[in-house]
Amino acid sequence: QVHLVESGGGLVQSGGSLRLSCAASGRTISSYTVGWFRQAPGKEREFVATISSGGGPTDYATSVRGRFTISRDNAKNTVYLQMNSLKFEDTAVYYCAADQAYYSGSRGSSYHYWGQGTQVTVSS
Repeated sequence: QVHLVESGGGLVQSGGSLRLSCAASGRTISSYTVGWFRQAPGKEREFVATISSGGGPTDYATSVRGRFTISRDNAKNTVYLQMNSLKFEDTAVYYCAADQAYYSGSRGSSYHYWGQGTQVTVSS
């Protein structure tokens, strides 16, 4: 069983930056794809970014490409999401998720383990 805990959320002004962390416990996640998803109030959960187990292939939602960067440190069993040039519309609860596969893509249903989420609020 993999337990995921997100941290790093908070309140930031438009144009600012935040770095989210997803710390895993229970198992090493070096063989897991890890993704970030988000859900804004009244909206469905949406894909943000994903990184393969080897740290190779990554993918981003069009809305965040060029502003967000996903990375991982398998030695620390942690995955990060660096968010720059934040916009009001990035406001959401951000979740990390993991799947024991090399690359699981952008579909949330592919991920078996989920964290509780961290709130990101961007003021306009």
